[in-house]
Amino acid sequence: MVKRPIAGAITEKKVRSEELNDEMSLLIYTPPNFTPLQTYDILICQDGNDYFQLGRIPRQIEELIEEGEIKETIVIGVPYPSVSERRQRYHPNGEKVEAYIRFLANELLPFIEDTYPTHQLASGRTLAGDSLAGTVSLLTSLRYPSLFGQIMLHSPFVNETVLEAIKDCQKPELLSIYHVIGNKETAVKTTDGQIIDFITPNKEMSELIRTKSFTYSFFEFDGDHTWTHWQKDLPRGLITLLS
Repeated sequence: MVKRPIAGAITEKKVRSEELNDEMSLLIYTPPNFTPLQTYDILICQDGNDYFQLGRIPRQIEELIEEGEIKETIVIGVPYPSVSERRQRYHPNGEKVEAYIRFLANELLPFIEDTYPTHQLASGRTLAGDSLAGTVSLLTSLRYPSLFGQIMLHSPFVNETVLEAIKDCQKPELLSIYHVIGNKETAVKTTDGQIIDFITPNKEMSELIRTKSFTYSFFEFDGDHTWTHWQKDLPRGLITLLS
């Protein structure tokens, strides 16, 4: 069966980041019948190319909007330029992670809200990411809960830095977290060549989150650390956060 093309639009834009000293590429999906006379939720995906291509998120968003399952949402994908740069920007102890977090809060968000009609409420702004991209999304929301009120985490990398950030969060009641991990993620090969157990630290993080006043949804899926499983999980995550 031939899949029909999406009815919305995907455009590419550039935004200059002084924090990262780089010109950042963006993929932007606007839903069908987009109009500046209406306001929209926004979903910002780290690992932007992966969410758009492997996760098929524009099509998944569009189908859920058509079915009345979620609100009309603009999706912004932020691709990474290289594997090494991704690690520097996304890893909780990366050289550029603080600059990337400031980019999201102080440069990307103002650009989006100057360019598109959004609700301008934290509850209407969701950050998403897989693996390290999920980690930096979580860290950003923990730092700026009054800016980014929702987080969708697919198998995030978790270490002591992440756990301490959760403990230190001053306003957990402002944040809604959707979190999944695969039951076969016991030996994940990371981009720096290590083999890491993702399940144990993710479950430790889950237990910690439950001790605080976050709004929290946690699920385990039957699978490993790949987009094969994250793509299938996206509808549940989107409905949980954007219904």
